[in-house]
Amino acid sequence: MTLEEFKQKAKTDHDWAPGWDAIDSVFDALYPGQEPAHFANDFTSRAMFGGNEYLDGYSIYTSDHGYKHLVTYGMTELYANEEAFGGEYNGWGYEMTIKLAETDVERCMWAINVLANLARYTYQNKRYLEPYEFIANQGNSICANRPSAITALLTVSDTEASGVDTIYGRTDFIQLVGITELELAALKNNRDLAMTLVERMKQENPYLVTDLNRTKSYL
Repeated sequence: MTLEEFKQKAKTDHDWAPGWDAIDSVFDALYPGQEPAHFANDFTSRAMFGGNEYLDGYSIYTSDHGYKHLVTYGMTELYANEEAFGGEYNGWGYEMTIKLAETDVERCMWAINVLANLARYTYQNKRYLEPYEFIANQGNSICANRPSAITALLTVSDTEASGVDTIYGRTDFIQLVGITELELAALKNNRDLAMTLVERMKQENPYLVTDLNRTKSYL
């Protein structure tokens, strides 16, 4: 698409959201025919309108492999924005995902709070995520209202959602994976163990699903 074609499309289609469509195209391919549970932030709560929310919303898909797959909308440019056209990376270059060992959407809502906090941190501190970084939570469960040995998060490239090239640049998908305090301590001591941890986890958990009931440590 040329810039002139972009301008014409944006002028005639006021609901056009090419960045949003790009995300949907990836997840529609993973979950054909599925209508996800979608949660949108109120306009007045969004940062562009003076609020404290930096994401427009979240979708939750149900995998045939027995977990919920969450994805964010808002780390990348979602709507028609001429200034973003033709970039190398779309916004921060990624949307966040997490896979949860849950069957009930309501039991996934804590993860939406986590994703919102990480988005807020990124936008306010200009500190974006890359694969094989870890995020600590002071030894506490990553779910505020459920005790768990999962006390931190590790970032990886989503095991299923492939990145996509958009008119705004590249959009990848960074998956958050819950890890134990023992695993976190090992990573703090030697960051190079992140890939080892992922490979060991994948032997039993190939999609790197976060299970708050997990107590086993792989490092």
